[in-house]
Parts: sequence; structure tokens; C-alpha cells
Amino acid sequence: MDENIEKIPENRKMKLDSLFEALTIVAEEIPVYLCDMRYDYSRWSWELVEDFDMPGEYMYHAGVRCMERIHPDDKDVYGRKLAEIFNGDSITHDIQFRARRKDGLYNVCTCRGMVIIDDEGKAEYFAGLIRNHSKQSHIDDLTGMKNQYAFFEDINDLISMEKKARILVVGIGRLTEINELYGYRFGNQVIQMFGRYIMDKAGKRGGTYRLDGSKFAVIAETLSVEEIKKLYKSFRVHFREGLAVDNTFVVLELNAGLLSLEDFDTDEPTIYACLNFAYDESKVSRHGSLVEFHDALNHDDRQKIAKLHVIRNSITRGYKGFYLLYQPVVDADTEQLIGAEALLRWKNEEYGVVPPDSFIPVLEKDPQFPELGAWILRTAIEGAKRMRELVPDFVINVNLSYAQLEQANFTDMVWDVLKESDYPADHLCLEITERCRLLDMDLLRNVVVNLRAGGVKVALDDFGTGFSSIGLVKNLPFDTIKIDRSFVQKIEDDDKERRLVNNFTEAAGTFGAKVCVEGIETSGMRDILRKYEIQSFQGYYYSKPIELEQLIESIKKDDKFFAHRA
Repeated sequence: MDENIEKIPENRKMKLDSLFEALTIVAEEIPVYLCDMRYDYSRWSWELVEDFDMPGEYMYHAGVRCMERIHPDDKDVYGRKLAEIFNGDSITHDIQFRARRKDGLYNVCTCRGMVIIDDEGKAEYFAGLIRNHSKQSHIDDLTGMKNQYAFFEDINDLISMEKKARILVVGIGRLTEINELYGYRFGNQVIQMFGRYIMDKAGKRGGTYRLDGSKFAVIAETLSVEEIKKLYKSFRVHFREGLAVDNTFVVLELNAGLLSLEDFDTDEPTIYACLNFAYDESKVSRHGSLVEFHDALNHDDRQKIAKLHVIRNSITRGYKGFYLLYQPVVDADTEQLIGAEALLRWKNEEYGVVPPDSFIPVLEKDPQFPELGAWILRTAIEGAKRMRELVPDFVINVNLSYAQLEQANFTDMVWDVLKESDYPADHLCLEITERCRLLDMDLLRNVVVNLRAGGVKVALDDFGTGFSSIGLVKNLPFDTIKIDRSFVQKIEDDDKERRLVNNFTEAAGTFGAKVCVEGIETSGMRDILRKYEIQSFQGYYYSKPIELEQLIESIKKDDKFFAHRA
């Protein structure tokens, strides 16, 4: 200890400890420090001592000792800010720096503090907190439950220790409407009461967590699937009876997804994407009934989660295994090639070719999906540039997910890709599906109008397969409507299908959209459909989805490429 610094008296140390304990309570899980400035004597949270190999919880000259652990490039700023505090030039402290850990690596930290003045106006204490950005708080501020970070950590522990568990995600339906009707304070009370009930009923049999928004989770190692189903049923019964909040009675409808963790060749983001898929199926298609992940996909493959894990990781490994096939689109009258739809596929040596329907719906729930969507767009456009050398009017169709459309920077991404590729916007058609009804209609309209204003064509895919197709066509300005193959499979024999297709084409014409029919498999289907206002065809009669090189070679061979012309 510096001889110029007087040793702190015991009564001052006791006061320091008392203030430190109060500061710790107020800061909750964020590590704190408190310095008695008269003696330059500090107490630090044990977490900081452990993380950064400090000499102990109590220290003289803590600022100097910390300086030894600050990254060389940050020392000047750190030293200057600290000097301002102890020289009386400043009473507040807010600085970000890199601090060295035990292993020699550095973590980014934010330090915020304030000088406490005594009755005589002199600096007495310097108190603050240090947030280590490599760590996150594990407690939800609103409910006091474990939060999403703790949820991911606990799943990771289960995987690493190969412990089987059932994972339930349950949420409140239509919470947005409750917030709009009664206000966000009321909505927060609903969330608090809902979380408390989940803890009371499931906390003793498993870990309980508040995830994002109105979603909660239960991780149970001892409960069976049937017991989880009974537990969720009891939740639904209880909240359908209503909840009294501030003398207002509200009835809550719930949604839930369930996954059994039994295969451990995976990671927590993949598990969460699978759970979100099951949860959304409960919300959108099953009226809140509990959806078990495997049941949701109608797939009995025990290795499915492991497979999804491999596919998901391919995104961060240079999109290894992903590739595109192209299915031609032809003019309905001339049967000449006018474009193609780019279709995503994935394969590797272990699993072979994996059908897109078995992984795209789950990947759409993953935060990495927009990155994959951008890769698909870039790759499709590069292929289309080669095709336009042979067919100048060629238009490439690229499918979009509602997960991409809800990204704030989606249209900017499209413009950036077009600019980087030097590709004309009017030779790109982006296809959205009826499932996009899940998005806010104003948001969807803004995206569609923005794209079309820049020259990009927009199509509605799978028209007629959902309840909202007519509503989407009425509210959004589509260039093309694609009638799903399910409506023309029996058109050669079924007059009802012919009348239905006619109605569809008339509806499209009413709103100024062209019509493309998918699933053309025979010349008979073609001949019948030519009687209606249909501008283009797509289907196996012309070509199955094929690789780009095969498509190019087929065009080069005098266009003798379509199945019926061979």
C-alpha cells in the first residue's frame, strides 16, 4: 500500500460494505464497484474479480490495478477519464474499453459511475457498474423469471450432457389487441400474471422462462409428452375462464409448440427454430392446440433435428450444400421460354438431396434465414444474366418468405443486389405466398409498392390455397397471379375445376394482373387452359426443375428442350 494513503478505518470499511450491498441490490445482476475516495479503497463484485483476475474483492488503488488489464489502445482514454474523477474535474463516468481476461483475451466492457458528494461538498465515494458485453443478464426485468439467454444456456447444457427433456413454448394469443385496447401497462400486468401462473404450476417440475414478447418456455426432464400435454391443457382451461386485471376481465387464448430433445447432434438455435415452427403452426393452423414438432411436419425421422442442424450450419459455411434448380416458364400461346423459377435445394453425402419442404418452413423461423434469402437472390440473378444472353426478355422468378419481408432492410437488400449484379429490375419477379397474410398488411403493401416502383415485378404464388388469397389480390398490386397446381390436376375431366379456373382468371383480370398456371403435365391440360385468359404456363409437361447448365444447353440446341417437343 502507498505510504501516502492512510489505511481505511474499520468504521469506514463497514460503511463501504453497507453501501456496496445496497448498490448490488439496485444493480440486480450487473457487477458493481464502490471506492472510498478518501482512502482510495474499493470493493468490487466477485464476478469482476474472477473474470479479470483481480487481486481480490477489496483493493487499494483499484484504478491503477485496472489499468494493468486495459487494452493498450484504450489506456490513454481510460487513464484520462479516471483522472478527471479523482481530480474533481468530473463527477460522472461513462466509458467503454477492452479488459483482459484470465486467458489473455479481451472483453468489451462499459463502465458507468458517479461521484457521491458528502455534506461538506467534497467527493466521498465513487460508485458504478461494469457491464461485461460477453455476458448477458439472465433475468427478465418484467417477470423476474429466467430469460431467453438463460433458456439458451440451459438447452446447451442439456445437449452437452446428453440429457433428454421435453421443451414447451407457450404464448398468449392476440396480446397486441389487448395492448391496443387497454394500454401497454395493462398488457405488462397480463404478462406478469401469466408468467407467475406458469411458474406456480410448472416451476417445481422444470425450468420456466420468459422468452420474447408474450412467449414463455418450460424445460422438463422428468415429465413425459403426455404429462406436458395435460399441463398445457390445464393452462388453456384456466385462462379461458378469464383473468382479472385492474378490475377488468380478459380471456386469454394460448398457443404452444412442443419438442422432445432426444438427439444431441444439434445446437440451441436449431432447437429454437424447430420450436418456433411448431408454435406458429399452433397459432396459424391449429387454433391454439398443442403442436409437437415431429407431428407438425408429419415426418417420423428421428434424425430430423440433427439434419436441420447440419443444413442450418451450412449457411455460415459458405452455403455449402445449397444449390438452385430452375423450372422454365413459357408463354401460353407460343410456348416459347420467357423465364424460370429458381428453386432452392440442399444435399450432402450423408443425407443426400433433402426436399425443400422439410427444411425451408423451419429455417424461415431462424434469424439466419434472411442471409440465405439474399444468397438465393444473388445466385438466381447471376444465373439469369447468363440466360439473358440467349433469351433477352428472360425473367427470373425468386420465392420470398414472410420472414424476409418483415426485415426492415429487405428492399434495400434487393436494390443492393441488383446494383452489384448490374441486372435490370424489370427482369426480376419476386414471388410471395398467401402465407404472407401473417404480416401487417400496411407493411406488406409498402414493400410491394416500393418494389414495383423500382421496376421489380411481384407475383402471388399458390393463389387459391388459402383463405386470404382474394383479399391479398384486392389490397396489393400484383403483376402476376400464379394458380396452384392443385386446381388443375383434374381439369381434363372435371367441369368444376374449369369453372373455378375461369373465376380465378377473371378475378386476376379485374385487378390488372396476368395469370400463370402451375402444374401443367399434359397437352390436354394445356389445350383446355388456353381457352382462358392465361398468359404463361409452368409444369412437368415443359420441364421439371433442372440445373442451370442443363437449361442453357437445352436452349442452345435450337430450343429442342421441352418434353413434348423431343
